[in-house]
Amino acid sequence: SAKTSASVVFENIQGCSLKCLRMLLENISGLAVDDDFTVEVIPEINVAVATFRKSIDTEEFVKKCSQNKRVKEFKMTARLLELTQSIKAENIPVSVSPDYITVYFESARNGGGPVSDVQLFPEEKSAIVTFCHHKGNA
Repeated sequence: SAKTSASVVFENIQGCSLKCLRMLLENISGLAVDDDFTVEVIPEINVAVATFRKSIDTEEFVKKCSQNKRVKEFKMTARLLELTQSIKAENIPVSVSPDYITVYFESARNGGGPVSDVQLFPEEKSAIVTFCHHKGNA
């Protein structure tokens, strides 16, 4: 459906290098990185965003990732990046500003969208990023 996001967020990725993550996602999806999807890593918050250029069932992909032995070993979590909700970013260094986070998540290249709010929780090293409600992906 048009409502399904083309981007999947992987959280808690610090145990898996970008090279490893790219290979892992190729294995799980059966697609080729760079040709069929891109992977952007946000090392500051231990998050990666995979954005699919090829139209795939991202919900099914998330399910496959969640059941994958390697993903479980790395203790990573995968979920759809829906632009109508908030996401919790973990392990944010105290030095990262709300502006940096806003700009990062608004970057179209990262599959983001307009951010309405960023709440930082320095003591938890986390932030809640809330996206503006946004009708369908153009």
